[in-house]
Amino acid sequence: MNKNNFAAVPPMGWNSYDYYDTAVTEKDIKANADYMAKYLRKYGYEYVIVDIQWYAYGAGTQREFYQYIPFGKVEMDSYGRLLPCQERFPSSADGKGFGPLAAYVHEKGLKFGIHMMRGIPRDAAHRHLVIKGTDVSADIVADPASICDWNPDMYGLRDCPASQAYYDSLLELYASWGVDFIKCDDICNTHAYKERPYMGKHEIEMLHKAIEKSGRDIVLSLSPGPALLEQAAHYSTFANMWRITDDFWDSWELLQKMFIYCERWQYQVAAGCWPDCDMLPVGRIGKGFGKERDTNFTREEQKTMLTLWCLFRSPLMIGAELTKLDDWTFELLTNQELLEMMKGDYRPRQIRRDTESAVWMTDSVNNGSTVVAVFNMKEEENTVITDTEEWNRFGRLCVEKETKSVKDMWTQKEISMEEGRISVSLPAHGAAVFRVL
Repeated sequence: MNKNNFAAVPPMGWNSYDYYDTAVTEKDIKANADYMAKYLRKYGYEYVIVDIQWYAYGAGTQREFYQYIPFGKVEMDSYGRLLPCQERFPSSADGKGFGPLAAYVHEKGLKFGIHMMRGIPRDAAHRHLVIKGTDVSADIVADPASICDWNPDMYGLRDCPASQAYYDSLLELYASWGVDFIKCDDICNTHAYKERPYMGKHEIEMLHKAIEKSGRDIVLSLSPGPALLEQAAHYSTFANMWRITDDFWDSWELLQKMFIYCERWQYQVAAGCWPDCDMLPVGRIGKGFGKERDTNFTREEQKTMLTLWCLFRSPLMIGAELTKLDDWTFELLTNQELLEMMKGDYRPRQIRRDTESAVWMTDSVNNGSTVVAVFNMKEEENTVITDTEEWNRFGRLCVEKETKSVKDMWTQKEISMEEGRISVSLPAHGAAVFRVL
């Protein structure tokens, strides 16, 4: 297991991608940080993440043709290290990088994170830029047979000392800026190589070593998924988070699949090592993709999503534009009883799942608490039944059959039990989550 304590509980915060795509600006980041500090920090949300292509000029201007403009202009230093685009992040001028923006976020009592792509910029290789602290140029360490099939910016790095030196120089730079979180992409599952989906394995290890050398506590998050279950021990050793799904959006079909992914990864959930269900596409999203919109999820589906994410103890990264959160979505994201399951020694387990329903539970030896969640997978109203016999097969704490009631964390209502059984009528795609009293 990862021995650092950078993410003792699942990280919670906001990521710019679902709303801004590649086009987020310094002004946008500050506005969302202001909102988080004022309204969400007290609930545990603390990370503000600048997602992909913060170094690119013209990002988002050709969205009808490209998500990532091929071989576009990027900001980069003489060592081949990408820097923030000064047009979008004006405080980065004069070599300051993300230092001033990170300081702004830190002054709010929050933490600052950035996205990065695996490897070294292709432009650095083509220009033969020398890696800091070495006499080796980027073209020597760049591997042209290791590329990303959806982003044209980078070459993968060869497994050699000079590649480690490059990652060391990156993390030295990021640490000097005050970065607290890195989301590294095209590394958890290298989609371009179906027979070698983990060809970035050595680069994960290099990043881990570089973080240790940097002297700063920096959470390492790996994307995209689906993560490879056979590599669970490797992820756990060298990273804090890893995506168990490809990009997750507001589709019931994708939410259904998350129950399968969570079942596969439930035994890997541990302090400092978090299988990641991806961002929460709630509220207002999609502006950078050409059409700002409300989430396609129904309210019941959103409750199902939050229930599963919290019970599974996935990191929670809000995808919505925070300054446009409506009251209902705010209440959804700040259910304190639900968020309590993100802490402590809660251990998620799926009890059963079929085409009609699913039942999950979690318990905490430390506080003696048992929580049970029921989900309706049908397109219409459905009654889901579960009992203490099921719970006791999977739980660490014995729940007495004589238990009289449970409390629904969403409605705050007590539900009576008869002979250790509860029967719950749920709307289509709905969920209920109970604390056993």
